[in-house]
Amino acid sequence: MDVHLFGWLGLAAVVLALVTIDVIGHVRTPHAPGLKEAAWWSAGYVLLGLGFSLLIWFFYGGVYAGEYLAGFLTEKALSLDNLFVFIIIMNSFRVPRQFQQKALLFGILIALVLRLVFILLGAALISSFSWVFYIFGAWLLWTAWTQAKEGVEDDGIDDEYHENGFVRTMRRVLPMTDGFIGQKFLHRHGGRTFVTPMVLVVFALGSADLMFAFDSIPAIFGLTKEPYLVFAANTFALLGLRQLYFLVDGLLEKLVYLHYGLAAILAFIGAKLILHAMHENNLAFINGGQGLEWAPEIGIVPSLVFILVTIVITVGASLWKTWRDTSADTEAGESQAQVTKAR
Repeated sequence: MDVHLFGWLGLAAVVLALVTIDVIGHVRTPHAPGLKEAAWWSAGYVLLGLGFSLLIWFFYGGVYAGEYLAGFLTEKALSLDNLFVFIIIMNSFRVPRQFQQKALLFGILIALVLRLVFILLGAALISSFSWVFYIFGAWLLWTAWTQAKEGVEDDGIDDEYHENGFVRTMRRVLPMTDGFIGQKFLHRHGGRTFVTPMVLVVFALGSADLMFAFDSIPAIFGLTKEPYLVFAANTFALLGLRQLYFLVDGLLEKLVYLHYGLAAILAFIGAKLILHAMHENNLAFINGGQGLEWAPEIGIVPSLVFILVTIVITVGASLWKTWRDTSADTEAGESQAQVTKAR
């Protein structure tokens, strides 16, 4: 896939246009989006991400369009995990809800820049050392195991946020106001310039997302080797994360099987990466540096089908279990009320 400079510039222009719309339409008039507004904007971002696959199909063909689409859906599903941490960060810093849009927007922009660097480094590694797919695959299998284990052990969302070293250093080094000053990043007082906690929130969000990138970016490279498609999938998935935050805030805990669904997707892509590495093997201590012909290559169509089916089953099963538990609690409450009344 030979992407012309104009392809990268076009993608950059889309990002700038979306950010400009967000700044003018949302950040400059701070407010907490209602459910209807968040739903419309979230749907718009999803349609935009899906529509981009049509452009890829038109310019580069159906195979690359399928790779992008699989990457976008995978990144969108994995980004739900980000929201758990984003909610915890917002609550820990006690960010006023009407200012959360600005914090999320700039935090996501920092995350996009860091992810672009990570993607370019990953592409350079893959082009020079094909055996890196063994590492990526093993890492994804380990991550899948931890996701599944987390689903078994977690009784709910941990409401405690632990600042990373970078955020702690910023807090110690920079002069800081005692609280938020509107949605300002900087505040002048007594001839000195202070940073507000909003700066810490933004960098906490951006640096927290980087931790998730260590899982999601190798996963997308398991679906396509093209850095342009990897970055595009990340871009459209992350830019829609801000409105999705307001849409699903408080509803994420209803996706009780989310960890299992993400584990299945990561395990599938991890296995796909290892099989690909075996097929293209050039490590001398494995089969004399020759590829293992018996190792099957999993195509993009079965990959896309698996991801879609897993997402549908995960959401459907989670909502069914939540509904069943709610119904059982309601019936138990009504029975207890009848017993009390009979007495």
